[in-house]
Amino acid sequence: MKYLAERLKSARLMNGLSLQGLADRIHNFVTKQALSKYEQGQVVPDAEMIGILADALHVRPDYFHTNTEVEFGVIEFRKLKNYPSKEKSRIVEIAKNELSRYIELEEILGIETKFVNPLESMVIDSHEAIEKAAEKLRETWGLGRDAISNVVELLEDHHVKVLEIESTESFDGFSTWVNGKDIPLIVLNKSKFENKLDRKRFTALHELAHLLLDVNGLEEKQKEKYCHAFAAAMLIPEKTMKIELGGKRFKLSFQELSAIKQQYGISMQALVYRAKDLGLISENYLKQFYIVFTQLGYRSSEPVAYEGVEHSNRFSQLLFRALAEEFISISKAAALNNQKLAEFRKENLVI
Repeated sequence: MKYLAERLKSARLMNGLSLQGLADRIHNFVTKQALSKYEQGQVVPDAEMIGILADALHVRPDYFHTNTEVEFGVIEFRKLKNYPSKEKSRIVEIAKNELSRYIELEEILGIETKFVNPLESMVIDSHEAIEKAAEKLRETWGLGRDAISNVVELLEDHHVKVLEIESTESFDGFSTWVNGKDIPLIVLNKSKFENKLDRKRFTALHELAHLLLDVNGLEEKQKEKYCHAFAAAMLIPEKTMKIELGGKRFKLSFQELSAIKQQYGISMQALVYRAKDLGLISENYLKQFYIVFTQLGYRSSEPVAYEGVEHSNRFSQLLFRALAEEFISISKAAALNNQKLAEFRKENLVI
C-alpha cells in the first residue's frame, strides 16, 4: 500500500500536476481530497481507479506496483537558485522512474553494476591535481590520449547512468549518487544540447567531476573551476593539447581552433581557456580572445559546430537481449520501455 501511494505521488509530480490539477485531468471522477488519501496510503484505489489514473498520468497500470528501490542522494541544481520547485520535482521524479526501469532490467539479466571510483583517494587542491586525476581516469578506462568519440556511451559502458530529460532552457544538468554510493547518475537537459554536442560532452564530464572528485569542502566558485578543468582535461589531455598547439603561443587562429574542436569535441572557448590554464597562452591574450569572440557573436553560437554522436543505446540493447533470450515477455519489455503493448509491437519487430 505504501509503495503504491509513493508511486502515485511520483507520477503526479512527473506530470507537473497539483492534486487539484490531477482531479481536473480525470474530470473530478474523485476529489483532490480522495487523491490525497491515496497518496498518503490511507485508501487504496480499486482496479478501475488505477486504470483511470494510469491513463491520466501517461503510465502503465503496472507502474504502480513496481518495487525497484531508487534512493537519490543530495542533488544540487547549480546556478538555479530560483528554478521553479515544481519543475525540479518533475525532473527528479522522471529520473527516478527511468532509472528504476533501467536497474530492474539489469537485475533481470543479472548484471552487476556497482561502481568503483578510481579517483576516490585523490586529494584535489590544485590544477596539477586535476590533471593527474584526468590522467588516472583515462588510464584506468584505457583511453590513452586519443579523442573520446562518444562521451555518453563511454560513461554508460563504465556503469555511470546518463539520462536525458526534456526541460526548460535554464537547466543544464545535475548529478547524484543513487542507493548510497552504488550508482553514479548524471541527468542532462535533452532539448538544450540537441544542436550543441560539444557542450553536452563538456557538461556530462563536468557532472562526472562532481561525482568522482573530492571537492565538496571547497567554496562553490573553486569547485566549479576544478570541475570545468577536469572536463577539459578529459576531452583533450595536457600532452595532446601541447602537441596540437606546438607549445607556447602568442596567437591562435579560429581555423586551427575549429579543426581541434572537430577532432576532440571540445568548444573553441574551452580550448582557449585550457591553453591559458596550461600556460600556453597569456592571461591577456585570453581576455583579448574573449572580447573579439563576444564582438563577433560567437559566445553563444560558435562559427563551427561539432559533428558527432552523443547517445548511448545500452538500455535498448539490454532490453532486446532480455527479450530475445526470453528472460522477459513482450508485455514486460513494453513495460520496461514505458510503452503500451500495442505501441511497442508497432514500433519494434519482434520475432
